[in-house]
This record gives sequence, structure tokens and C-alpha cells, in this order.
Amino acid sequence: MAAETLSPSSLPRLFTMQSSSSPWAGDITQKGYEKKRSKLIGAFLPQAPGKGKYSCSNQSTSTTSVCLVPKWLTLVSPSRPSGMDPSAPHERRTPVTPGSSSRYHRRRSSGSRDERYRSDVHTEAVQAALAKHKERGKMAVPMPSKRRSLVVQTSMDAYTPPDTSSGSDGEGSMQGEGTPTSSQGSINMENWISRAIHGSTSSSTTSSSSTQSGGSGAAGRLADVMGQTHLGKSENHSAPPDVTGYTSDSIQLERPQGSTTASRAAPKYGNAELMETGDGVPVGGRVSAKIQQLVNTLKRPKRPPLREFFVDDFEELLEVQQPDPNQPKAEGAQMLAMRGEQLGVVTNWPPSLEAALQRWGTISPKAPCLTTMDTNGKPLYILTYGKLWTRSIKVAYNILHKLGTKQEPMVRPGDRVALVFPNNDPAAFMAAFYGCLLAEVVPVPIEVPLTRKDAGSQQIGFLLGSCGVTVALTSDACHKGLPKSPTGEIPQFKGWPKLLWFVTESKHLSKPPRDWFPHIKDANNDTAYIEYKTCKDGSVLGVTVMRIALLTHCQALTQSCGYTEAETIVNVLDFKKDVGLWHGILTSVMNMMHIISIPYSLMKVNPLSWIQKVCQYKAKVACVKSRDMHWALVAHRDQRDINLSSLRMLVVADGSNPWSISSCDAFLNVFQSKGLKPEVICPCASSPEALTVAIRRPTEDSNQPPGRGVLSMQGLSHGVIRVDSEEKLSVLTLQDVGTVMPGSLMCVVKPDGVPQLCKTDEIGELCVCSIATGTSYYGLSGMTKNTFEVFPMNSVGAPISEYPFTRTGLLGFVGPGGLCFIAGKMDGLMVVAGRRHNADDIVATALAVEPMKFVYRGRIAVFSITVLHDERIVVVAEQRPDSTEEDSFQWMSRVLQAIDGIHQVGVYCLALVPSNTLPKTPLGGIHLSETKQLFLEGSLHPCNVLMCPHTCVTNLPKPRQKQPEIGPASVMVGNLVSGKRIAQASGRDLGQMEDNDQARKFLFLSEVLQWRAQTTPDHVLYTLLNSRGTIAHSLTCVQLHKRAEKIATMLAERGHLQDGEHVALVYPPGCIKDLFPPLYIQPVCVHLSAWLNVALCLVVQVSRSACVMTTAVICKLLRSKEASAAVDVRTWPPVLDTDDLPKKKPPLLYKPSNPDTLAYLDFSVSTTGMLAGVKMSHTATSAFCRSIKLQCELYPSREVAICLDPYCGLGFVLWCLCSVYSGHQSILIPPSELEVNPALWLLAVSQYKVRDTFCSYSVMELCTKGLGLQTESLKSRGLDLSRVRTCVVVAEERPRIALTQSFSKLFKDLGLHPRAVSTSFGCRVNLAICLQPHRLGKLADQGTSGPDPTTVYVDMRALRHDRVRLVERGSPHSLPLMESGKILPGVRIIIANPETKGPLGDSHLGEIWVCSGHNASGYFTVYGDEALQSDHFNSRLSFGDTQTIWARTGYLGFLRRTELTDASGERHDALYVVGALDEAMELRGMRYHPIDIETSVIRTHKSITECAVFTWTNLLVVVVELDGSEQEALDLVPLVTNVVLEEHYLIVGVVVVVDIGVIPINSRGEKQRMHLRDGFLADQLDPIYVAYNM
Repeated sequence: MAAETLSPSSLPRLFTMQSSSSPWAGDITQKGYEKKRSKLIGAFLPQAPGKGKYSCSNQSTSTTSVCLVPKWLTLVSPSRPSGMDPSAPHERRTPVTPGSSSRYHRRRSSGSRDERYRSDVHTEAVQAALAKHKERGKMAVPMPSKRRSLVVQTSMDAYTPPDTSSGSDGEGSMQGEGTPTSSQGSINMENWISRAIHGSTSSSTTSSSSTQSGGSGAAGRLADVMGQTHLGKSENHSAPPDVTGYTSDSIQLERPQGSTTASRAAPKYGNAELMETGDGVPVGGRVSAKIQQLVNTLKRPKRPPLREFFVDDFEELLEVQQPDPNQPKAEGAQMLAMRGEQLGVVTNWPPSLEAALQRWGTISPKAPCLTTMDTNGKPLYILTYGKLWTRSIKVAYNILHKLGTKQEPMVRPGDRVALVFPNNDPAAFMAAFYGCLLAEVVPVPIEVPLTRKDAGSQQIGFLLGSCGVTVALTSDACHKGLPKSPTGEIPQFKGWPKLLWFVTESKHLSKPPRDWFPHIKDANNDTAYIEYKTCKDGSVLGVTVMRIALLTHCQALTQSCGYTEAETIVNVLDFKKDVGLWHGILTSVMNMMHIISIPYSLMKVNPLSWIQKVCQYKAKVACVKSRDMHWALVAHRDQRDINLSSLRMLVVADGSNPWSISSCDAFLNVFQSKGLKPEVICPCASSPEALTVAIRRPTEDSNQPPGRGVLSMQGLSHGVIRVDSEEKLSVLTLQDVGTVMPGSLMCVVKPDGVPQLCKTDEIGELCVCSIATGTSYYGLSGMTKNTFEVFPMNSVGAPISEYPFTRTGLLGFVGPGGLCFIAGKMDGLMVVAGRRHNADDIVATALAVEPMKFVYRGRIAVFSITVLHDERIVVVAEQRPDSTEEDSFQWMSRVLQAIDGIHQVGVYCLALVPSNTLPKTPLGGIHLSETKQLFLEGSLHPCNVLMCPHTCVTNLPKPRQKQPEIGPASVMVGNLVSGKRIAQASGRDLGQMEDNDQARKFLFLSEVLQWRAQTTPDHVLYTLLNSRGTIAHSLTCVQLHKRAEKIATMLAERGHLQDGEHVALVYPPGCIKDLFPPLYIQPVCVHLSAWLNVALCLVVQVSRSACVMTTAVICKLLRSKEASAAVDVRTWPPVLDTDDLPKKKPPLLYKPSNPDTLAYLDFSVSTTGMLAGVKMSHTATSAFCRSIKLQCELYPSREVAICLDPYCGLGFVLWCLCSVYSGHQSILIPPSELEVNPALWLLAVSQYKVRDTFCSYSVMELCTKGLGLQTESLKSRGLDLSRVRTCVVVAEERPRIALTQSFSKLFKDLGLHPRAVSTSFGCRVNLAICLQPHRLGKLADQGTSGPDPTTVYVDMRALRHDRVRLVERGSPHSLPLMESGKILPGVRIIIANPETKGPLGDSHLGEIWVCSGHNASGYFTVYGDEALQSDHFNSRLSFGDTQTIWARTGYLGFLRRTELTDASGERHDALYVVGALDEAMELRGMRYHPIDIETSVIRTHKSITECAVFTWTNLLVVVVELDGSEQEALDLVPLVTNVVLEEHYLIVGVVVVVDIGVIPINSRGEKQRMHLRDGFLADQLDPIYVAYNM
């Protein structure tokens, strides 16, 4: 490549190669790619005229970093309200032309977006950003699938139904997605998606050609794909037929023949390859198409990969965002603290606010103080200063003297009382507030609680409780309107202290005596009032304001606003707090001003009311929010009589919201012709802690022009101030909020860490040093210190002042001329991957996407949640009631693109909820923290969710390398490998155990039965119980022997069987009398099977049975019409009915010469959907029975209760064979009977005083769930489990600790010993490796048993790397593992590396290999490919003991030598099973066991009852069963995604929510994940919701 000349034509190829490589291989973002490409090609292309090179401001190397008017600020003269400066470059304009005003003449629509964020410039930027995305090829977002019932809309076009013809060939191709059936409706979306995929510029090279060419290749049947997927396994298994399909026609018995060729590939153990096939395989069914689409989308280039890591908790490496070397850095000098003008103390300023009230109340009692309005805009009531004074005195007197008794008054000076007044009654509030000041009681104004469960109400209650509030002052009307209990009392609100409600209306109060007079002091350091403040996390704090601060603040406002006596103010703001309280209740009284109060309810009816009142009263000042200006604009329709020339000051209370500028500009534009002067608009910045921080002064002369900054959002996200020159889209236009308040000092400090002064071109948190600020958070000294006692440091670390500063919670900077600019709030700050984003900015961008069309009333909440050590952005919006699925999905995709284009940040979750469902604040806004709380606890109930974890999560740990294992080069000394003991263990030696076992003399079980029939003919071997708990059948030794002879005869005569032919037994669990006898005809191998299902038909074919034995009932059923759909009996061998047996005496029984011949075939379906039959010889069967007899100490006088499926594995041996060998009585309880009577098993155990019982996990789960609440009634029925010594769970999996523990706890009250429950472990190659019957009582003291099973805690993260690291209980990422029982006599175990086959050391994870007399002798397979199976049954170690022949179990586990000793006095070796290699998922180079992920998921939400996970084309699919209403389905999607990320560092690709019982479970209680997977891909699950995570 170096030798080639770089021509433009050779360049794209270079880049195509780079951009389409796998997402991990150092790819770059699309934007970065375009940039790089244009840079490289730039030299070879002719320059467009007039386009010189411009330097990107990000890399600005300009040395003039500090100048008086920095390059990012354009000063605008007031005569140009449109915000342009002639000298400003053309692009930096904020165009709001008079022409655009016409758009405000429209009628207000119900969907109007939130006014706070209106900005035409921004809307245009968003449209441009979206257009850019369009050019690039849109993001292909697979639409989620929803069940019909979940789509509440009326129009049926609104969603994609699950397609019935999921098998149709064309549909698997991507074009099938684009041409849906008529029932599908969502044509545009699907078309758009398919276009997006084909038009994608960077589709990966690895996706198959058929998908690239528009899906021309016909999609293959699912079965073929499954055929390919299973080949990966066949290197170590023979490939028995696959019964994973839901439909019988997808089973193809010829498939494994092809596997011989595949087996030559490099061996991969487990299903590592299983997940590699779908990468471009066309698959039938829309689900598969959607997933393919998702995969293609995820292959698009992500954000650039990051190189450095930090060590998180030991050795887990999480990527940590490295700062981009090109990111803009602050270059300015360190800022200087800005001092406000001197606070000039005017001679007639009162010494305290109460003194002012007294002065005006006595000098000018008739002067109007407050006029309140009704909802028609008519004056309702005029409060004069005289009335205010007398009422306040009355309130003060009554608070102090009429509550409680004379000796024990309820309220004393200094106590706190709550003020609960509605927004339309400022007069009552004012009297109560001043009454409290006069009584020296501290008022705590709060909102009126509307219901018992208001959003945030609990936190308000907490504030009242911590302030020690016991009395609430309220108005008559408010008191009547509070919720009441049936007895008429006001209930206690959630989380509130007990309150006495006291009405302050004059008619309810007693007159104070003539001689009583309040004590009026000068302002001092006592607390004047407490203002509540809601934090980002929803907690409510009380900011205490001292009397001196209160007075000083009023003075500062009077000076900066130029207030004079008797001016009129129109106040639209909430008078209980913030700017509304400071101007409308406090400063107004100090200056004897007249307040016209406009209630919120009137503004709703008539948005112009405040403007009309300004005209009517010739008001000088108005206090509004930008939304009031916007509403006025929308409602204003050329009203003739408006004249705003009287206004000298329009205070914009939310001027600190960057988005208020557009309302200000537009308002000025429209109303300038109505006498509004430009310099009148005065934005201010305030916070509960620092009160008023800055306010623009109303200037007569225009020598102080308002300032504007057009700042780059990219720069702001890095905390620096830059004019945006390169990207026109992502800019934020700020207006100044005036200068620092009189008498205060202001500086800007870094928002996090040490309060260090910022540089002049750096954004930080504003801090104020002044008397006029809050002093503390009530009762919280720690938080107070961090906020109210801050000492800013200069660059050398010295404090800049001896006085403490107060943090304002506002982010911004001080520009030239001391003008303050606010860019956002600390509360809205979200730091994502090291960059700062403001929630308000993101709201504005989301609203700019089709604003009028989709979001209901502009109600959008943006917040961040912490997932995997970084903040993730969540956007929740209310959608309009009439929007369709199609609309909402399109809107969501566009919002993602807009936010990505403008802010260069990914949205982690975008959720839509029905209109009017988000929790509201008292004034009707969205209660943010409550929304976040609902989202996190899964009770938000969204109607649409789109998660984008693949885009956002870039700090996942690196996939790790495998550790080197012990190699043959290691020095082996005895059993030590490089300092470690080799992990091997064995049960007791069968040869040395001398027991008086008569059965040992016989080689065959049939001989043992004959011997028992002769010596103890009437000894009962089997008792079968029915669902009522009564005996259905019982068999003695002689009855079993006789019946067996008759069946042998029948088989010989009617079946005409040859030596070694197979008989299939098809019986319900009850027919014990027929399950054992065929062993009498020695030449015939037996196979057992379950009920009628696909597996049964396969078994009959695969086992090559010469005849089928069954009962008369099943014979009839098999020949019935209903059965013919599943089973074609005509293709079967002859079916013999064992209920009709010959009467004659059998001939002499044939005895085989060789005990190594087959006794029976054991068929079972594995959890991965493989049907495998293993061969059990007579020797193995007898050895097995003997091993169990010794381990469980079975003899004829014992009774054992068995509640297991009798068809395969240990269940069959215990049910049918052990009693014959050991002579004990087996009480058989078919598990199916428990569905009718869940207590059957435990009642039988109690009734027969059984000491030993065996069950399966499904039985245990059924008892735990079904009998959980019935222990008391069972106790009263006499259920007693105190005699149970051992209760063994028979399983082929890792012990389920949670289940066994809850079972033990639950039935402890019924006498169950906590140590009685234990587990066993078996697998296909050896049906029982471990079996741990605990010995309680005397036997334990005699030392015949081993120690209790031990539990260890291992680090789940180490386990993923195939390592075992033991940790303490309760440590993070710990996983409890219980020992799987004691190793059976005659069994040897070693742990080997599944790849290298070398032995491993103690406590190392590897495959469990077993050597034993009762190992199965091989897989039985039709195809007879011996090479494949010999590996499983005849493996040897690659070094060390290379002579012993082992069987490979296919399970990972480890051995650990414990401190305990076993019966022989040796130290006990415990075997811990971790999971099956077949089930394990290889993801990101690590090995995950599905059960671990499932356990995490089930814990996340109370409605998740079961969960199963599997992978498909490297995507993790999580299926959850929902126990609850379908409306909860979408709540689960974010929770599931979060927990899997947090605990397993994996990104979930697809979340499927299904009904209870959809996840298939086999008779052993194990999940059939492969069945589920096939059902999902074939679209057969009927899911409630399928979410495709981006």
C-alpha cells in the first residue's frame, strides 16, 4: 500500500476495509470516518472557490486566550432585539425575524410543546441533524413486537402482529419484512427499516451475501439452520436426533449423517460454535428477520474504542473513558471574584420586615397591599396594609396562646409550623406568614396535599417531621378541600407527622386582649422562615433563612430593581417560594407596594390575563416565567387595547434556564409594537440556597447592552466556553442574567472535587458570599457544610476569602462587564463518559423533533441512572392519546438520531407512557425524581420502550485471555502439579467392603428376583399410591416374579423376538408391575419412555425396537384419531398389550452367558434438546444397585418413599431396580399425582414414617410454592416430618441452593431436620456419581456417614474465566455453590481440562471425568459412528495417569479438599458442580452459565416468575415469564437490561416477555432452553412483548 500512490480512487477502498471490520477492531464513528476521509482526500480534490481552510475551534491554538471581550461572546445593542450584531459572523445569528411572529397567531393546541424549551433555531438545528442522519443511511431500528391486547389504540394499523405464516420462505429475507401481509399495517416502518439496512453504508463484510443483496436467497427452513447449529457439538458427541423443534416436521433424522464431515474441523467443546452460525444465515420467521436486522444495525461503527482500563474490585477490568487528546481545554486566565455594587443603606429602610409592616399598617392602613383575582379575572378581594397588620397580630396571638393549654402551649417562639395554603389564596397566606414572623415562630410553607399518595408527599412529610412541625396553618376553603376519612377527620398523609390543622380565617380566631402586643425586634440571626427544596434524588430539604438575611435580601432587591413606594407589581409566580415569595410577599411589604396576584387557575383559562392586568393597573413591574410569556404569545391575537408602556421591568424568574431566551426574544418581537421597551426584560437567576444570585437591571440609558453567547454544546460538554464555528447544529444561545447582587461577592468554582476557581473560559458552579443567602439545610450539618460553608481556592490552593461562600447549584460563567451567564443547573447535570450534558438541553432537542405532533403537552422527563459505573440517559415522554405504534416508534428513532447528532451522546432508554400518567408536581409539571423512582422500581408502566445499551455502554470489561494450564512439562511429584494437589477423589472401595450382601452372589437382577421369590415370597417390594394417598397397587416378590414370567412368555410367543432385540416400554408412571419384567428375557434390551409426544415417536424409531409393550388403555389411545396427528402407529413395530397375558406356564428361563451384554437402554432428552440413549450392561446395573445400597444403607426392613419420574437415569433405577436388589420396600408416588394433591408426597412420608425419601426439583418446587401457606393446616392434619433422615433431590445439574434452603425453612415447623435435605448428581455417562444421604441421630454418631455437605462462595467473575476464586459469604459478585453429595462407593473422579485433557489442580475449574463400574458403556446410536462417542466413554488423560479409562460427564466443576474428615478418617473431598458445558454460553470470550444470569433477572421484579436465557447470533436473548397484568410487561425491559449489565457485564440483545408456563421444563424440572430458542425463532411463543435492544 505504501508503494501505491494515494489517489482518491484508492482511498475509499482503504476506508471501506477499515469501517466494516468487526466492531471491536478499532473502528471509528461514521462522522469521524467521513472527516478522516475528507481530510485525506482533501489534498487531491480541487478547492471550492471561497472556501478557505478554517481552523476548528476545538483545536484552537490561538495565543490570545484572554481578552476583555472573549471570542465567544457577541455583545448586542438593545436596539436590536433580534440578537444580531453587525460585526457578528453571519452564521452565529439567532434569527427571530418579525415575520416569524405570525406563527404565534395560531390557536393554542392541546399538544403544544413545553414552552420552556421553545427555540426555532434549535428546531431547525434538529431538523438539519436528522437530515444528516438521512444522508448517512438511517439507523435501522427493529420495531418491537407487541401482543394485540397490549396495543390499547383503536387503530389496528398501529402494530405488527405475530405473523401466522412464520415458515413462509420469502419472509425470512429482509425484503419479506418490507412487504408485510395486509394484516400487518405497518408498511412504512418496515419499508423504512429494510431501506435503512440495504442503504447502510457500513454493513459488515461478515454478513451473508444474501442479506446484502436484498435477501434474494430464499431463507432456509429453521430445521436446516438448527442442523448447522448442532454440528458444532458433534465433535464430542455422537449426534443423536434433535427433538428441539416445536413441530414434528422440523425433525430430520438424516441430519447427523452430514456431521461426519463437520467433525474433521478443529474440535470445539460445548456449544461455542452453536452461536456462530446465524451470522448471516437466512432464517424463516419474522423474529429471525428482526434479529438479523438488529445484528446488522449493531454492526454499524460504534464510538471509538477506548484503550485504558482501571482495576475495579480486584481484577475485573472495566474500560474507563480516556480524555480525548483533541478535546477543548480551558485556556483562559484564572477568574477573579466579582463584587456587586455597594448595598447603600437608605435612611428610611426599616430595621426589620415586621417593623415595615407595623409602619405601613399604622401610617397608611388604607393603602392596598394585595389584590386577588377569581377565575374570571375579576378582582376577588383587596387586602389593605391595615387589614394585613391587624390579621397578622391576630394570627400571632392565637398561635402562641390558643393552642394547647396555658401551662403547656403547643407552639412557642422558635418552633416551626407548616403553612398549607392553595395557590389562589395569597391573602390568607400573607396574614399567616406575617403572623408567624410577629409571633417569632418559623413558618415552613409547603404545597397543599391533594391525595394520600401525592408524588413527593412522603419526602415533604419527612421534612416536616425533621423540623418538628406539629401544627399546620391553613385556610377555611383549603381545610374543607383536604381528603377526609369517613369520620370527617383529616387522615395522616403518607410519611407525615401527626398534625393539628389550624384555620387562620379571622372569624375562627379570638381577638387579642388590648394589652397584648407583639415584640418587634431589629433583624437578627434567628431563623425567619424555612423554604423547601426538592433535590435531584427526590429528597426534600429545608433551607433556613435568617431574619437578617431576609431583610438584606429585600434591600438588595429594592436597590437593584429600583422599587419605590406604592408601585404596582403583577405577580404570576407561586407566592409560597422563590422569586414569587421574595418579590410578591416580602420586598413588596418593605416598600408598601401593591401586588396584583394572578392565580395559576386563571392563567390556564386566560393566558393573557397578566398582560391585561398590567394594562388595567398601569403596573410598573411584572414577575413571570418564560412559559407565561409563551402562553401569552400563543393566545395573543392582535388584541387592540394592549399597551405595555407602563412596564419598566419584566422580571423573568427562570432566566437562568438557557431555553428562556427564545421566549424572551419572541415576546419582545410581538409586543414591542405594543409599547414594550427592549430594556424592560430582566432575566434573573436564583436558587433556594443563595436566594437571588443575579438580576438584569432595568436601565433607562442603553449603555449596558444585554449580552449573548452562542456557545458550542460540544465545548460545553467538556466544561469550556467556545464559539461554535464548525458545527452549526449543536449550539446553545445564552442571554445574560445581569450582574451580581448589591453587597455580594461571586466566583465560579469547579463543579466537582475541591472548590477551585475556574478559568475565564471555563464553566463551573456559581458561588456567592453575601449576608442575603440561606444559612443551612435544617438539621443536616454535613450537607450544610458542603453547600453553605465553601471556601473557594485559587490556583495555589489558598482560599480567596475568609468568609464562606454558598453554592448556588447554577452552572455558568461570568462574562465581560461582570455579566452572569447560566448554562444549566447542577441538578440537571448528567456526566456521561466524562462529558457533561444538561437534562434541559436534551429535553429541548427531543421536543424539537416534530413538536406539535407527538408528545402530549410537551411532557418529557430526562434523568440519568447509574449502570455499570457510569451515568446513562433515560428519556420518558407522554405520548398523545391518538398516536399509533408506528408514530411512536418513528418518533423514538428520530429522537435518538437528533440527540446523537446534536449532543453526541447516546440515549440509554427511551420510554413512552400514556398521556397524563407521569407523576405531577403541585403546579402540574413532571415530578422528576418520582418518575425516576417509578422507572427504577418497574412501576412506570410505559406503552413503548426502546433501549440502546449497545450504543451507550462503551466501558465493558475487555474479554480476557485463558490462563495457561498445567502442561506435561510441569514437574510431577506424586500427586502434586506445580505445587498443587491434582484434583481427584473417590468413594469407598467396593472390593474391600465386606457386607453380608446375599444379592452379590448373583450376576443378574433376574436371578436376585427369583431368589427373593423363593426365600421371602410375601415380602412387599413395591407400593404405589394414588392422588388420595391410598394404595393403588402393591407387589410382593412372588407376584412380581410370576408376572415377569408371563410377560417373558408373551414376548417370546407373540413378539417372536431374537436375541438382543429391543422392546420399547410405553407406560404411565403407575404401571410398576410391567417396568421390571422384560429383564427376564435376557437377549432383549429395553428402552423406557414417557408419555405421548414427539420424543416418544423418535425413541421408538431411534432405539430400533422390535416391539412396543404397553397397557390396554394406551393401546387404544395410540390407535385413536387424536393420536394420529402426533404419532403414525402404522409405521411402528407391533404393539403388545400386557393387560392381556397368556395363562400357560413359561418355558425354562434363558440365562445369558455374558454379564457384559446390554440390560437396558436409558433414553432421555438433555436440556439442550438432544435425545441420547445410553447402554447399561448387566454388570453395570448390578454394580449400580449395590453402590446405592451401600451408600443409602438399604436392607429389606427399610421403607423408602420415591417421588420421581420413572423413565430414565437414577429415577428409573430407584423406582424399578433397587428394591429388587436390596429387598427394601419402595413407596412409589407418581409426580403427576401431586398436581391434584400437592401434599401427597409429604403426607405419605409422614404416614408411613419413612426415614429416606427421594424427589426431583420440580416436586420440591411444587411443594414449596403450593404448600407455602398451608403449613399450619398440614400440622393440624398430623403431618410430621421429624422421622425423615434423608431427603435427596435427584438431579443432573448444579444444586439449587435457594430452593433446598427455602424448602428446609418452610417445613422446619413440621419437624423436618435442617440437615436432612441434600442433592445427588448424575449425568448421561454415569447416572449417579454423588448421592449424599445425611445421617442424623445415632448413625451419625457411629461415624457411618460422611460430613455435611459444605457450601463455598466463589467469585462469579472469575468463574467466567474458568477460574475458581473463593470469597467470603456476602461479598460482591459471590455465588454460593453447594457440594453435590458424597461420591458413591466404587466411583473415582478427576477434574480435567476439557480442551487439553490434562489433569487440573485442587480448586481449579475443569470438566468432571468419572471412572466407575456403573458407567454406561456408550451412546446407543442408529448411525453407529463409534469414533464420536468413544471420546465420551473412553477418554484418557493427556499426561499423568494415562492408563485409566474415564468417561467425560460434560459438566464443569471442581474438587476441593475440606478440613472435614469422612467415615474412613481421611480428609473429605467435596465435589462442586458448576454447570453443563453444553448449556454454557461463550460471550465476549467468557463462559457464562445461563442459571446465573437467570437468577439475577428473577430477582429484579416481583412479577418475574421464571426466566430463561439463550444466545442467537451472538445476541443474548432473555425470556421472562410475567405474573401480572400485561401492562407491566414493558417495565421489565429496562430492569432486565440493567441487572444483566451490572452483574454480568453483558448487553442483552432481545428481551421477550411471555405468559406463565411458556418456558418448557422437563420432568426433572430443568429448563429446556433450546426448545425455547427454537420456539422463539419459529414465532411460536405468542409473546406479550419483544424488545430489541439497540
